[in-house]
Amino acid sequence: MSDSPIDASKRTWLIASGCAGAVGSVATAVPFVSSFQPSERAKAAGAAVEVDISALNPGEKITVEWRGKPVWIVKRTPAQLAELPKLDDQLADPQSRRKPDELTPAYARNEARSIKPEIFVGIGICSHLGCSPSDKFQPGAQPSLPDDWQGGFLCPCHGSTFDMAGRVFKNKPAPDNLEVPPHMYLSDTRLLIGEDKPA
Repeated sequence: MSDSPIDASKRTWLIASGCAGAVGSVATAVPFVSSFQPSERAKAAGAAVEVDISALNPGEKITVEWRGKPVWIVKRTPAQLAELPKLDDQLADPQSRRKPDELTPAYARNEARSIKPEIFVGIGICSHLGCSPSDKFQPGAQPSLPDDWQGGFLCPCHGSTFDMAGRVFKNKPAPDNLEVPPHMYLSDTRLLIGEDKPA
């Protein structure tokens, strides 16, 4: 053991340079770790999007972007759900049998076209020419809609109409139902758009 006195200035310098090194390491690590988050470019290319639907009330819709497309999340009312089976004979593809692998995942090939009956998730792009339909949730006669309208979506470009499950009505320019994107529930109030299989 050495009996030499401790050089206080050297100790202060070592502590200061050690602290500076630690701060530098953290400053370097933060951008590196954050680089693991999907970039805006990755999101546009198809990275999954997580959505909190806890504030969504019956009869309301929110829109998020996935792959550059508008994805609608609609919480249907009990009355809107009750009308769906009554519309089958008016629809071009009520059972979502056309292009099922492209338009409707297996878990959404039901009357409500959804995992949970009250929540509809659909891409808001008309299958005719790619316009975005408007919300027409209010039932009853309205301009460009039939007198017995029960709620749904109207494409203003050429008049295609869709029910509250995104199913297209007969004799309209749109050939197909609205697309249901891959999605899954992470919890009762969190949706993941773009993935439908647990990692």
